[in-house]
Amino acid sequence: MSTVEQVRKAAEVLTGVARRTPLLTSPFLDEIAGRRVFLKAECLQHTGSFKFRGAWFALSQIPAEQRARGVIAFSSGNHAQGVANAARAAGVPSVIIMPADAPALKIANTRALGAEVVLYDRETEDRDEIGARLAAERSLTLIKPFDDPNVIAGQGTVGLELREQAAEAGIESADVLVCCGGGGLTSGIALGLDGTDLTVRPVEPEGFDDVSRSLRSGGIERNNRMSGSLCDAIITPQPGDITFPILKAHCGAGLVISDEEALRAIALAFQRLKVVIEPGGAVALAAALFRADQIEGDAVICVATGGNVDAAVFARALDTLDA
Repeated sequence: MSTVEQVRKAAEVLTGVARRTPLLTSPFLDEIAGRRVFLKAECLQHTGSFKFRGAWFALSQIPAEQRARGVIAFSSGNHAQGVANAARAAGVPSVIIMPADAPALKIANTRALGAEVVLYDRETEDRDEIGARLAAERSLTLIKPFDDPNVIAGQGTVGLELREQAAEAGIESADVLVCCGGGGLTSGIALGLDGTDLTVRPVEPEGFDDVSRSLRSGGIERNNRMSGSLCDAIITPQPGDITFPILKAHCGAGLVISDEEALRAIALAFQRLKVVIEPGGAVALAAALFRADQIEGDAVICVATGGNVDAAVFARALDTLDA
């Protein structure tokens, strides 16, 4: 299980490597939400998402001889790019298993970072089986997208930064909304914020709210389907066996938003903050803006987790400004 101490260790390893992403504000967003809105712009992290943090730290913890044989990961795109970039920097080969319906930009970027990309059908094929088979055949080390203590610790460095930035902004208590798939970032941030009055709350798209349902029931709940949302980056079967106990112990109730609300949040982030966010990375901001009645306090912090959006989807989001 990941611990606060592991998160602090990850922060030391990532110092000078990961970007300390800014906490952005806009009075226009404050007016919509009816409270102060702070956006942690992880869309400005290396490779366009927070995933670089966990990938770098996990890779750094693999023994050198083992690491030299190469690594493998499965991802809809952001973890893929994070692992590919970290592996390239370390001079080791990487194989990335990606769903065939992942955004074309994410597939192209992963290949451009030097990874071998293996595509699969997320409705009919099991990525875990594919990953296990290739890892065994090629003696590759698997870096899981979220259910890995080192990955969680690396993502948790976002929480340590938020501790400092919230204090600098005079925020003593607030809900911290986190775009949530399998829970690696959400649980990591919760560990990084342990002991504060900043309450982490996962945010998910409608129809894929396995974490929210799991928190309500107290046990791991599974999604009935694996496709059908623009928020591809945060569609996972269920919370992780490692992440869920952390989520259950440290997080508040989940929030759920629609694809259309995510698109609207993308447009507003671009219009008011001049940042580009992908649908799965915009659900936290969408919840802050459009689920204000489910949030308490005079401030809310949202983590914009990724900015790798296809041009067509981004154009569709901007069209909502005229709606």
